[in-house]
Amino acid sequence: MTQNTLSLAVVGHTNTGKTSLMRTLLRDSTFGEVKNAAATTRHVEQAMIGEYICLYDTPGLEDAGGVLDWLEEHTSSQKDGIERIQQFLASDVAQNEFSQEAKVLRQLINSDTALYVVDAREPVLPKYKDELTVLSWCAKPVMPVFNFTQNRDLSDWQTMLSRRNLHVFSSFDTVAFDFEGEMRLWNNLATMLPENPQKGSLKTLIEVRRQDWQNLDKQARLHIAHFLLDIAAYIQACSEKEQIANVQATMQAAVRQHEQGLQRDLLALYRFYQDEFSGDNATQLHTFSRDPFDADLLKEYGIRTGTGIATGALIGLGLDALTLGTSLGLGATLGGIIGGFANNWQTLSDKLNGIEILHIDSGTLAVLAARNILLLNILKTRGHAANSTITLSEVSAPWSDKLPEPLKKARSYPKWSALNENYVVGQPEKNKMAEILAQSFQV
Repeated sequence: MTQNTLSLAVVGHTNTGKTSLMRTLLRDSTFGEVKNAAATTRHVEQAMIGEYICLYDTPGLEDAGGVLDWLEEHTSSQKDGIERIQQFLASDVAQNEFSQEAKVLRQLINSDTALYVVDAREPVLPKYKDELTVLSWCAKPVMPVFNFTQNRDLSDWQTMLSRRNLHVFSSFDTVAFDFEGEMRLWNNLATMLPENPQKGSLKTLIEVRRQDWQNLDKQARLHIAHFLLDIAAYIQACSEKEQIANVQATMQAAVRQHEQGLQRDLLALYRFYQDEFSGDNATQLHTFSRDPFDADLLKEYGIRTGTGIATGALIGLGLDALTLGTSLGLGATLGGIIGGFANNWQTLSDKLNGIEILHIDSGTLAVLAARNILLLNILKTRGHAANSTITLSEVSAPWSDKLPEPLKKARSYPKWSALNENYVVGQPEKNKMAEILAQSFQV
């Protein structure tokens, strides 16, 4: 921590989502403990966002009304609020019946500013008014932040806050994450701070976070693009028709494993962890565990199964003559693909010798693209306090009836695929095609 680091206390009534807010701002779903119960956080916990902000997760306020009654009875109204709070913190009651409230107030006094977390599902109750009164006596800027805001009317809360001269607030749902909502939160907080080094750190954080978010999106798109190029370029040779079923099963298993690796990469990029989606929480990714070679997915995702995408006709040959079939999403072309890894003469030679070159068909590529692009969209809008099941909704075909040019080109370059034995790492042309494909995704 440097002298320019902004110290920020996260305060509020018990069970309003303070730790959930911390998790989402920190991009860390393992921070603290989140339960649907009062007083889950018993002590002040500290965490850093780079070198810009030091966040303090504080215990929930449970009896601010009692603290206010004590202050009115034992301190003089002629004193400033901060003097009355300090008198309270020096008393025996701050060590006993009001120890939770004392921890919060001490941390606020030692911080530059605070976020007061409000559960937007709650009505405006007297206890919340008492909390804001006591907090205001600490002489530090306090900005209300509304949590659980989806489809909520905040007008009553806004009226109450304005009457307490709290005109700056933010809405930030810790479950349904909105990146621009986070940017508004930091910008609103900056308006409450005087011109000092801490405010500069906050502005730097905003710039860094926006750049990081853009880079994160680019990395995730490239992960998906490289994965799809790997699948499109994946081939296996088969010399006897009797071997096709075994080769097909081997290829399908490799694709399933490769997709699981992609999903682990996407989860890690957005700082969700694989163990969150295993064990007791295995159902959280259950919709993505469906076999990508399930023919029903083509219909569910709106992917055409006539000519075009699902049949692989876009390869450009007379595939009725060269295709053994696409059952379970595995295409098979006799002698490889003209213009690809073998020349025309070698293709004819392979055909005469009965060698089959198997590849993953275009319909399966579309299924894999559709659901992993959707997973990326879900992760970008999922707060780190969320514990709901990740489900597929509104899945649509990732492209129209034509396979994207980068994937068509990958058919001709088996060395592009990490699943092939002759894979070559760091190929400039593959990287170029990955960038083109990544930019085409609707994310």
